[in-house]
Amino acid sequence: MTLRNLTPERRRELEQRLGLTFRRPRLLAAALVHRSYRPEREQSPSNERLEFLGDAVLGEVVAEHLYHTFPDWAEGELTKLKAAVVSEVTLSEAAQRLGLGEFLVMARGEEQSGGRDRPSLLSDALEAIIGAAYLDRGLRAARELVLRLLSEPMRVLEQDEQRRDYKTLLQELTQGRHKQPPVYRVIAEEGPDHDKTFAVEVRFGKRLLGEGAGKSKKEAEQKAAKAAIEDLERLEKIVGPMG
Repeated sequence: MTLRNLTPERRRELEQRLGLTFRRPRLLAAALVHRSYRPEREQSPSNERLEFLGDAVLGEVVAEHLYHTFPDWAEGELTKLKAAVVSEVTLSEAAQRLGLGEFLVMARGEEQSGGRDRPSLLSDALEAIIGAAYLDRGLRAARELVLRLLSEPMRVLEQDEQRRDYKTLLQELTQGRHKQPPVYRVIAEEGPDHDKTFAVEVRFGKRLLGEGAGKSKKEAEQKAAKAAIEDLERLEKIVGPMG
């Protein structure tokens, strides 16, 4: 790719959005070329090789981040969360926040069919930029770029995964021992419609296992499940398994 497709002004704009200045602008320019782009009399490789490299760098950075962030998590839990972080959905949403589509180079037909907004194309281009950053500035800069671009979605996914684990674990405990799931029930609602707080209890048969409150029923259920698990760890030593 020639740099005429990425003027110095446009390059600086994209670098500002990325929070990273490239020493070799050609690498950044190459990361923006979709395979559909084939101008006459011009050698213009697509961003597929950079995407391949960026995918590996992305996986390493996210895996290391999760490994250190959740020292008590099992391999299966880490794998599931890593898959969500590096998914096409998460990456394409990050690319959309950058406005990356407007910088991409592609064939006219690809553009007319909505290529600049296509999730698969956006996620591939973001991986290519990560690969370009790795080649240009090294692993440390690439790691900082990944964490900067994905810190917010990772935080949300991590919170969702942590909350989901309590309900899953409680259901595994009750069904594993008694072939019966716990039951959640809203016991109170407070506040105006735009700012409600819900209180939820979780029961197994007639036994109250836990209660929780939150700004949504889902959040309250997760907190009730967490309280139930904490109670089980204490109470089952005294009262024995649930019956």
